[in-house]
Amino acid sequence: MQRFFDLFKRDKNKAAAPTPASAPPEQQPAPGPDVTPTTTVSAADQTMSAEQVAPAISEPVPPVVTAPGSVVEPTILTAQVPTTFSTPASDLAPTLGNLETPALLAQPAITIEANIPADDSKPGWLNRLKQGLAKTRTQLGKQFTTLFRGRKIDEDLYEELETILLTGDVGVDATTHLLEDIRTRVAKQNLDDAEQLRNALQQSFTELIQPLEKPLDVSTANPFIIMLAGVNGAGKTTSIGKLAKYYQLQGKKVLLAAGDTFRAAAREQLIAWGERNGVTVIAQESGDSAAVIFDAINAARARGIDIVLADTAGRLPTQLHLMEEIKKVKRVIQKADPTGPHEILLVLDANTGQNALSQVKAFDDALGLTGLVVTKLDGTAKGGVIAAIAKQRPVPVRFIGVGEQIDDLRPFSARDYSEAMFNE
Repeated sequence: MQRFFDLFKRDKNKAAAPTPASAPPEQQPAPGPDVTPTTTVSAADQTMSAEQVAPAISEPVPPVVTAPGSVVEPTILTAQVPTTFSTPASDLAPTLGNLETPALLAQPAITIEANIPADDSKPGWLNRLKQGLAKTRTQLGKQFTTLFRGRKIDEDLYEELETILLTGDVGVDATTHLLEDIRTRVAKQNLDDAEQLRNALQQSFTELIQPLEKPLDVSTANPFIIMLAGVNGAGKTTSIGKLAKYYQLQGKKVLLAAGDTFRAAAREQLIAWGERNGVTVIAQESGDSAAVIFDAINAARARGIDIVLADTAGRLPTQLHLMEEIKKVKRVIQKADPTGPHEILLVLDANTGQNALSQVKAFDDALGLTGLVVTKLDGTAKGGVIAAIAKQRPVPVRFIGVGEQIDDLRPFSARDYSEAMFNE
């Protein structure tokens, strides 16, 4: 036992023996429990080339000893390279420890583009039309499904059908016409099942609105002048921007006339659409709407423009002085071009329902409308108003809008519209 203690004391004394110092005592840092030796680098040595930086980063870092018997593994930092945008090399320099790397900073920006597959999932126009008319179809189509399922054709069925059509803003005259027509079809074809009556109703509805399907032909004049009118908030300015894109895709040169000099920011809104589509906008800080459109027509003729889209201020049909003003705009256009305006479009908000029919009558009496643009069909259950227009004032529906995207304004198709209303 005594021998064991002697060996232990000898080893302890040996461990406590001082080791030779490699530097003068005054230059050796004082020992401490968690002190890591530091290295002082002169300013001249801080400048490194890109070739020197790379191996310095790639070399393995040795473990750091902080206390006897305690080893802390080094932390490995991985640089994250952006994959969806460009970053100049100068922006990456601070991540290298604020080192001056002239060779690295001289490199141009590097762009790494991700391979994003084309979006083939965007629905076709008919599907988008069905989506846009979903509220109307909920009001009409789903009720039709419940009404016609497993029933016989009788007077009670006709009465329920009449109620559904009226609540869908089809209108009294159009509803009466549809009921009389399907009664005739039932008698001629000897129909006795309610499901057959549903098909007869869809055919009758399609035939009723078919006369409204007349695509606009802009090849009859150059420039072709399209004047847009409507009540406040119907979507005239937005429709102009979408029409500009639609005709641009057909290879037409388009010019916009900011004729709405009344509404605040209307001019700026149209200018924004012009910048978005890359088309010229004729506008004035203030002034007469007719004068702006007059200048736009002359500018279009001088620049070889194909289509002029002329905006006008919104007005209610009951504001007689404003209705007289828009008549003046039409007369001034005719002074600039005796054959114009070649198209007078009334922009209708489908949310107004049967009130849209009264707007058509008032503006048609004042201007002689040649076409309609029905907007916001995706936000209403009153899509049946087109049937009311077809029955009482059949002005052609040139375009319909079923969304906010720039390509959600398309030419009207009676068959597609009927299909979207009646079928899921």
